[in-house]
Amino acid sequence: MFRPFEFFVGLRYTRSKRRNHFISFISMSSMLGIAVGVTALITVLSVMNGFEKELRDRILGMASHLTITGAGERLNDWQAVVKNVQGLPGVLAAAPFTQAEAMLSLPNGVSGAVVRGVEPELENQVTDIGQHMQAGQLTDLRAGEYGIVLGRELANSLGVGVGDPLMLITSNIAMTPVGALLREKRFTVVGIFEVGMYEFDRGTALIHMNDAQKLFRLESAVNGVRLKLADMFAAPSLGREIAASLGAGYFVGDWTQRNANFFRAIKTERTVMFIILALIVAVAAFNIVSTLVMVVTDKQADIAILRTLGASQGSIMLIFMVQGTLIGLIGMVMGLAGGLGLALNVETLVPWLEHTFNVTFLPADVYYISELPSDVHATDVIRVAVLSFGLSVLATIYPAWRASRTQPVEALRYE
Repeated sequence: MFRPFEFFVGLRYTRSKRRNHFISFISMSSMLGIAVGVTALITVLSVMNGFEKELRDRILGMASHLTITGAGERLNDWQAVVKNVQGLPGVLAAAPFTQAEAMLSLPNGVSGAVVRGVEPELENQVTDIGQHMQAGQLTDLRAGEYGIVLGRELANSLGVGVGDPLMLITSNIAMTPVGALLREKRFTVVGIFEVGMYEFDRGTALIHMNDAQKLFRLESAVNGVRLKLADMFAAPSLGREIAASLGAGYFVGDWTQRNANFFRAIKTERTVMFIILALIVAVAAFNIVSTLVMVVTDKQADIAILRTLGASQGSIMLIFMVQGTLIGLIGMVMGLAGGLGLALNVETLVPWLEHTFNVTFLPADVYYISELPSDVHATDVIRVAVLSFGLSVLATIYPAWRASRTQPVEALRYE
């Protein structure tokens, strides 16, 4: 219920000039402290959201939203599986794949890698590898030509480029007249990609599906089928539906399961950062306590006069709660404006600072993400606003209660 008397008196006290300038200084400090805390919270949460989104996009640029495999990681009827799932709501594309560990060998070096067999046209529909080609194209992989596409870091470690040959050695055993030997095949580098994740750029190689089936003796089978969804966050629920429709003998996994520990760590870090930065807001908000305690002491005579004119204890309490709440509200609004302004422009502000002061915050030779990404979430902004406003209101309760307990006779005795 709106109480105009208490509101306007509290507003009048907030705007009035102080006889004690130290009280005004504390009020301003509390207001600015809340503003700085809210600004920091919104900015840091937005930057962390941006990093999470960037990393998620880079991971899913190589991985898939859903993966369907068979018993023993072998899928013989993959064409039927693709046909069944492509008509489901929410499924945008499906592509078969094979995957195995192998050795890439050159006269001057050797390196292990995960070798993935793909259908180039279908692979471009479920992953973003084609968009991250630094040399050549994914479609340069052709059946029977034994071409290979390497991650940039893997190519650098081997010292090869487009057109260079290398030997691919598998763990499969080939029986020859001289005994059992590891299977190996000569491949030619036809492309190099860079997705910005060291794990993939250093340890992944792509070959054509037909070549992989021959090399790993899969005949017409594949290891599984990868799906791209319209909504990546629907992967767990849609995965359960697909598993139920396919029946026994099929295993469906989603991206949240494969990267559970990674994204759980990011979520934990965000929570910890929120708590730490929320303490800044809490300290600033509870400065309102000291401000109002001094105001109550300064306004003892005014409180006594209001009481003698008929103001109730509840009215006195509301007057000082209005005053403290306004301090917190103004600080919150200033913080929201500053936080949103900074978070929405951090991607242009940071390069300007780097250019102006000739510094580099995230060197490209050290960090794969060399720019500060930002992703503002409305839920984060609302949470920060509610937290700061709630703490401001909470901080007013004790001083306001002290003011309401003032006895008019005692307050006016020495006036």
